[in-house]
Amino acid sequence: MQIRQYLIRRLLILPFLVIGVSIVVFALTRIGGSPVAIYLSHEMTPEEVTAIEERYHLDEPVPVQYFYWASGVLQGDLGWSGVSAAPVTSVFPSKLAATIELAFAAAAVAISLGIALGTYAGARRNRLPDHLTRIVAISGAAMPLFWFAIVMLIVFWVNLGWFPIGRSDPDIFASISHPTNLYTVDAVLAGNLRAFGDAIWHLILPAVTLGYGATAIIARMMRSSLVEQLQEDYVDAARAKGLPERLVLRRHARRNALMPTVTVIGLSFGFLLQGTVVAEIIFRWPGLGRWMADSVLRGDQATIMAYVLFTSVLFLVVNLAVDVLYAYLDRRVILGD
Repeated sequence: MQIRQYLIRRLLILPFLVIGVSIVVFALTRIGGSPVAIYLSHEMTPEEVTAIEERYHLDEPVPVQYFYWASGVLQGDLGWSGVSAAPVTSVFPSKLAATIELAFAAAAVAISLGIALGTYAGARRNRLPDHLTRIVAISGAAMPLFWFAIVMLIVFWVNLGWFPIGRSDPDIFASISHPTNLYTVDAVLAGNLRAFGDAIWHLILPAVTLGYGATAIIARMMRSSLVEQLQEDYVDAARAKGLPERLVLRRHARRNALMPTVTVIGLSFGFLLQGTVVAEIIFRWPGLGRWMADSVLRGDQATIMAYVLFTSVLFLVVNLAVDVLYAYLDRRVILGD
């Protein structure tokens, strides 16, 4: 099957997968209790509570409630966020931008360092650089994210004071407009180097902390795959032709070693997205993860459903991109259902 046909088929299936996930999660949230409490105050009378239930169809059966919720989503209405005391659609873009900025920064750290370390270790199998890389990989995979984040916070913010926490300096952040809600992009569009430096400076600590675990996973896969490729006949043939070792490594072995690594990178992006919940709480990052944690504690089901809907679509799109990229790197792959 051609990549174009495969892409079209997967895009047609995508809405049904999102609907299935939303039905399951919606049913589970309703089993946990009615979301009416998020709309109430202590001064309300029973009649006012009943009126709110009727207004939001909370007195209807769960399938009917889902129908009204899904109809609202299709019209751009994701409900009311009790945590933010505002419609979800008005709060979601800024929270999403903050999380995307952190996740992509962490992904850039993980992919660049993971591939570089894995390549360096694989080309020097069973030598000192290889052993050091194994230590990094094992430690990154073994350490809990929350513990590592707290240690990084204590060392680099509390004791050394090298890096700040939060997303920005309030005064610098307010000095530029925010058309995209991505602080780094908005700083570039405004041509403000001070704001851009402030955005990067605040990103370093949470991005490195969040990306370290994924770096370890990518490095281990890249190293193992490269070691396997360097033992193949085509590598011996390239060396027999007189190609320098660096060209054999870069043009032949590393390209083929990237194929299984790409799959791990796609899965690691999901790990990064989950990790933002912990990282945002510890580093006071105003993104979806911190918002989601507050919503779960307060039973804000509209916010929870918006988060689930977004992450479902994101996971499916990332998996699709990984499949297509894998087929592009290896022309032998036949794309099927």
